[in-house]
Amino acid sequence: MGKLDTLDPQIAAVIDAGYLVPLPKRDAEGRRVVLSCMGRFDPHLYDSCVMARVHSMIVELLLDEPRSQLLGYTHVNDEAGMQMPHVSLWSLSDVRVMLNCIQVHSTTTTHEPRSQLLGYTHVKDEAGMQMPHVSLWSLSDKTHFVNIPHYGVRFFEFAVSLLSDKLKDRVMFHRTSEDLTKHVDPEILPKEYGGTVPLKDMIEELKSKLLTYRSDLLALDDMSVDLYALEKNDLTQDIHSTSGSFRKLELD
Repeated sequence: MGKLDTLDPQIAAVIDAGYLVPLPKRDAEGRRVVLSCMGRFDPHLYDSCVMARVHSMIVELLLDEPRSQLLGYTHVNDEAGMQMPHVSLWSLSDVRVMLNCIQVHSTTTTHEPRSQLLGYTHVKDEAGMQMPHVSLWSLSDKTHFVNIPHYGVRFFEFAVSLLSDKLKDRVMFHRTSEDLTKHVDPEILPKEYGGTVPLKDMIEELKSKLLTYRSDLLALDDMSVDLYALEKNDLTQDIHSTSGSFRKLELD
């Protein structure tokens, strides 16, 4: 899929447009709030691969935050400006694969002590393209959708229908930004949504952070995964051994 390079012209343009922005302030539960604005992604200039790379980059950036690993995320999706070309970026088969991955990952999130210790692997579909929302969605405690155009309703109804009841309970739909602020503190959101800090300032902060982590993100391409590592990992064996010991304990 290519390197996650914040200086890549296409990635830089999408980031600069404000398509996907982790907001500086956390919610009342301490969760990082991630805002995506579909109308800020130009489907005539960029394809699904660029979208996936941007999502993957933000996911990697957020997974480096221990607090976020423990507390999860709140995802706010503003679909204002969504066009039919946006919908056609991903085939129904892609959507099915992605949602299936989300449901599998939702059972093995960072909230699990073992996962906190051993880490994660990223999911790729049969074609090798990394699914953009998987890691972030699987760690989301609440996902909000707002300003869905009438021609996009069926698409989201189809997507949500494929989710488990557990994940369906995490999804909320709002007609307007005003409705959204009844569930998400407007102080967390950009000024354009009722907050105080302009979105452009949040974008600049994100760009600065991505530059700071650029070498780490590029280094991901040099990593490989040993599928048998868990079988050979001493820490894993210690955990299994410890778990077995606890099961043998008897209380007086």
